[in-house]
Amino acid sequence: MGYPSTGRTIAAVCARRLTQAVLVALVVSTVSFFMMRALPGDPAFRIAAARYGEDLVSAAAADQVRTELGLDQPWPRALGDWMARSVRFDLGVSFVTGAPVIREIQEQLGHTLVLSAVAMGASLLVGPVLGAFIGWRAGSRLDRVVRLGTVLVKAVPSFLLGVVFVMAFSIQFASLPAAGHADATSVILPALTLAVGLVAGSCRITRDAMHRVRDSEYFMFARTKGLSERDTFLHHAVRNAAAPVVAYLGVQLVFLIEGVIAVETLFAWPGIGHALVHAVFGRDIPMIQGTALVMALMFVSLNAMIDVATLAIDPRRR
Repeated sequence: MGYPSTGRTIAAVCARRLTQAVLVALVVSTVSFFMMRALPGDPAFRIAAARYGEDLVSAAAADQVRTELGLDQPWPRALGDWMARSVRFDLGVSFVTGAPVIREIQEQLGHTLVLSAVAMGASLLVGPVLGAFIGWRAGSRLDRVVRLGTVLVKAVPSFLLGVVFVMAFSIQFASLPAAGHADATSVILPALTLAVGLVAGSCRITRDAMHRVRDSEYFMFARTKGLSERDTFLHHAVRNAAAPVVAYLGVQLVFLIEGVIAVETLFAWPGIGHALVHAVFGRDIPMIQGTALVMALMFVSLNAMIDVATLAIDPRRR
């Protein structure tokens, strides 16, 4: 029995992910709206303090901010306005800076994508290669050492790893900047902090996938046909082991999004995670809601790309 056409299968995947994106946008928009209003304290005072300073804020200034920004509206009306604007992808303006939220997110997202791309690229250069190597030699002493190392690395929180890197490379050796984005070297430490955890995960997944392929019946049959070790590895092992590794990239995206918030804050990297933390402290409600919505839609889009990639690698999924 033949496989369904690739185009038809990819169209079905895209349709499913599009439906998921709509549902995710609806849920994230609603949850973020109520979470912002469930936070303790008066957001009008926080916003007034951010605008005028802690020493100059007063009840009159807070009342003026509350009326100006519509914070005194009943929640059904405010929720309806937010949903109506979200459909048009009008995320409003920042309560603190007064700039359009979509413009600020575009700028911050660019920095985050640069950091994520460097971290992901570095992890893919090391993790799958190392995992394939030890998976081909499963059971060896090197295999046991590397597996223990990946467990230890995964147990270390990213912010603690970042502090260690700052102490080593910025304070002890004074070779890399500890924070900011003054030049191209500023991305090295935050990207390295993110990449180490990603390397540990991808190495373990690749190792297990390669080990399963090496012990499979079809792989043993390929060796009995007289193929060389190199041809067996490249034509039968790599592609079959690549399918679960590519699928695992979707899981790594979750770790990456979670880690970006902590790492960007630690290294003062001007990305979307760093801006989200400042927006929470400043009670910048449109900024928080818009950032959460964009990150959720970005996550669904990246997972759709992973689905298409796995379909291209593994025809059995079609």
